[in-house]
Amino acid sequence: MGNRERLLEAARRLLEDKGYADITARDLVGASKTNLASIGYHFGSKDALLAEAIGAAFTDWCDRFTEIALRTDATTPFDRLVASLVAYADSMAQRRKLSLAFLDAAARAARDEELRELAAGQYQRMREQIAAVAAEFVGEPDPGDPTFSGVASLILALVDGLALQWLLDSANAPTGEQVAAGLRGLLVAAGLATGTGQE
Repeated sequence: MGNRERLLEAARRLLEDKGYADITARDLVGASKTNLASIGYHFGSKDALLAEAIGAAFTDWCDRFTEIALRTDATTPFDRLVASLVAYADSMAQRRKLSLAFLDAAARAARDEELRELAAGQYQRMREQIAAVAAEFVGEPDPGDPTFSGVASLILALVDGLALQWLLDSANAPTGEQVAAGLRGLLVAAGLATGTGQE
């Protein structure tokens, strides 16, 4: 494993242990057994390293989200989405520290142009990945269709909203079962389904 990989691995551990705001360059060097110059050489800055580590963690989540959606026995695209969001909601307890680090980074990114651009790039990559999966679900060969980008943005908004609710009010944040009921309720309200059954 090279210095770049060691730094990323250390950054991810530290994000969960200390949170974004409290990590120093020396923490990263000590945890990775590298040197300060390695951070600049491979990433340009400490913030860029941490942004990439957060992005890699959420890319892992995006891969898991996709895997659940593809693996489920559900037959409709909507039910595949529900299965993925239910699994995400039910995993929030295990993801709390990383979600908190992401929230710290997002607050800082609002005031730091370099970090904001890095975060925006990570979001775009996740948006493209989710859009491609959504297109695959409905047999559409062109994931570049704006419809799928819109679907991906909506899914990311749901995911971020669930994380924020869980961080700030875990006692009342929705369970996976409640998320499923809520999504199905939206379909009923839109006249696209009846009762609580599937489409």
